[in-house]
Amino acid sequence: MNVDIHPDHRQTPFPEWMAAIQKRVEEALSRYLPPEESIPARLHQAMRYSCLNGGKRVRPLLAFAAGELCLAEPDKLEIVSCAVEMIHAYSLVHDDLPCMDNDVLRRGRPTCHVEYGEATALLVGDSLQTLAFELLTRDNLGDAKIQLEMLRVLAHASGSLGMAGGQAIDLDSVGRTLGLPELELMHALKTGALIRAAVLLGGLCGNPLTHEAREALDRFSRRAGLLFQVVDDILDCTASTATLGKTAGKDSAADKPTYVGLMGLERAREFADDLRAQALESLAVFGESAQRLVELTNFITQRKF
Repeated sequence: MNVDIHPDHRQTPFPEWMAAIQKRVEEALSRYLPPEESIPARLHQAMRYSCLNGGKRVRPLLAFAAGELCLAEPDKLEIVSCAVEMIHAYSLVHDDLPCMDNDVLRRGRPTCHVEYGEATALLVGDSLQTLAFELLTRDNLGDAKIQLEMLRVLAHASGSLGMAGGQAIDLDSVGRTLGLPELELMHALKTGALIRAAVLLGGLCGNPLTHEAREALDRFSRRAGLLFQVVDDILDCTASTATLGKTAGKDSAADKPTYVGLMGLERAREFADDLRAQALESLAVFGESAQRLVELTNFITQRKF
């Protein structure tokens, strides 16, 4: 089911809207990924295994919600959503490797390297990353200037000044005590950078936003990215393995710095509430146009998995 993001369709209940976006992105990912029988078949099977049939698709949801602010075409939002989700999937495959987090469970299934071997998992990450950038060169995405900006946004979010840099800080921080500013920097890069990219890419898919609107959207994306990580730390501390579909308490057990470890559980929950309020305040300038972003902020805060 394709989703029309015309303002009249804001009356669609949030759960139905979310399910429709998730379904659309899942189907699009299946189209954009190489067929599993195409050579090299094992690599393509592993790419599809790692990218399909799992995940909340929070980043695509944020891209579509941000697209409502600028009346973006759903077909364009679909492309940028898939690009971001491929980067996210590649990062999970590499994070799970024995040389990184050495995890054996992801989304309730064996991790990619457990199912297909370490060498194939490494190539899966490489291939998903390059395919993501290839998607952003498609002719129907916009004019060349906009596409260059999209490529810049995603590249910056993915590299040493974004997601990869955050992972490097995370690895260097095992066994050390970090202060709140250091912990925020690590997660602003490791988790927040790609969430921010999803929001900004959605905002680039439609009519140009004013400088004030772009700044407000950027403020929102930064708060939302940090909020997602704080809630993730809380869930990692409180939820069961079956609920999460991954190893519950893994970061705590690995002596990695977390918000719960730094603040305690109740203070971390209060911090999440503060971040939610800041994110929603950033959206005030958009009025009713930000309805889906508001709903997603509440979903991120209240999620149980």
